Amino acid sequence: MRKTLLGLLLLSMSILVQAQESVFRENHPERYQVVRGDTLWDIAGRFLNLPWKWPEIWHANPQINNPHLIYPGDIISLVYIDGQPRLMVDRGQGGTIKLSPTVRSSAVAEAIPTIPLEAINAFLNAGRIMDDAEQLEAAPYVIGGEAESVVAGAGNRVYARGDIDETIPAFGLYRRGKAYTDPQSGDFLGIHAQEIGNADVLATERDITTLMVTRSRQEVRIGDRLLETEERAVASTFFPSDPEDEIDGLILDVPNGVTQIGQYDVVILNKGARDNLQEGNVLAIYKTGEVVRDRVQNERVQLPDERAGLLMVFRVYDRMSYGIVLNAQRQLAIMDKIRNP
Repeated sequence: MRKTLLGLLLLSMSILVQAQESVFRENHPERYQVVRGDTLWDIAGRFLNLPWKWPEIWHANPQINNPHLIYPGDIISLVYIDGQPRLMVDRGQGGTIKLSPTVRSSAVAEAIPTIPLEAINAFLNAGRIMDDAEQLEAAPYVIGGEAESVVAGAGNRVYARGDIDETIPAFGLYRRGKAYTDPQSGDFLGIHAQEIGNADVLATERDITTLMVTRSRQEVRIGDRLLETEERAVASTFFPSDPEDEIDGLILDVPNGVTQIGQYDVVILNKGARDNLQEGNVLAIYKTGEVVRDRVQNERVQLPDERAGLLMVFRVYDRMSYGIVLNAQRQLAIMDKIRNP
């Protein structure tokens, strides 16, 4: 009986090791030294078949709060702990240590990002989702610029009208975009507000406020709205992860107005916090299968959906989210499907 139990235990351990090893690429390196310009996604792809599974290789170590703080010069090594494959990092501190946010002299800002830093600019251009249309309509709005100008940019004064909270020293400038209805349920999802720039409050007299435009991505126009800036840090480091629940959604739109989507483009999704979607969740993108004619049966048949890419959610609202395309095997488009990877 004891031999039987021992055999079952060894078999279970063997299956566990094989399952974990399957996460690793067949041609993965044993060691890799991190260099400037690397990204977490690139390094994970050197070792893993599924790069977003990166945090799970430290799942048994509850002391690790952020396994993504990796720096140029670090050496990533594949080792076995209790018969299980693990990735560890040598930070030149006298030996190999588990990857963890321990005290070090390098600033966190020097850590390599999840994706290329230039792609993070796309986050800033995304804008925001307004769950309530009346909130946007009630917001103060630009009525003109200095010297009777109808447009303005950074360094120019603009004048806004409306009820402005005098305790707020600066505002974001936004332009109303599309209102979205869920194609699957018919529910109202929200309104996309495109960020135009920022402005500091200079003075308020009656219901007219004078502002100085401090930053502009586009020309500020009459009718643009003033909204309090969202308290959301734009981080280059995320915890890539699988969604906790089943996701079956769609790419609704692209903030910059294009219809064809490629790597590092930002997309708007019809799923959000109410669907238990979280920042860092990775989703697979599928293109709807083509409809072809079966000449034998003389009928039209829809082919299976084809997986075409991956995206990572980076900003979540109640009913909608923003994602960034991590890779695309085919040209993507609005209304492509998103599912668990």
